[in-house]
Amino acid sequence: MRVTTQNGRVLLQNDPETVAGPHAVTAGELRGLGMETVAYIRAVEVEGQDAFAIHAADGTPLAVTDDHETAVRAILQHEMMLVPLH
Repeated sequence: MRVTTQNGRVLLQNDPETVAGPHAVTAGELRGLGMETVAYIRAVEVEGQDAFAIHAADGTPLAVTDDHETAVRAILQHEMMLVPLH
């Protein structure tokens, strides 16, 4: 896997022989990204209330916030890279 940037965005380019699928990321690819520095946000429900959970790249839950904007700020404040979920 090759990691590059273009216009401030991170681009991941798989080597053809290591592609696991169009939406799959292998454990090796996560390690290559620096799993400790990559996070994503998922909408969740906590005690009947809508919330937003912050997860590390490997799926480990890190925090829960009331709104998406706070989750984004928390990720950036901790110098992590926010990646989108599809």
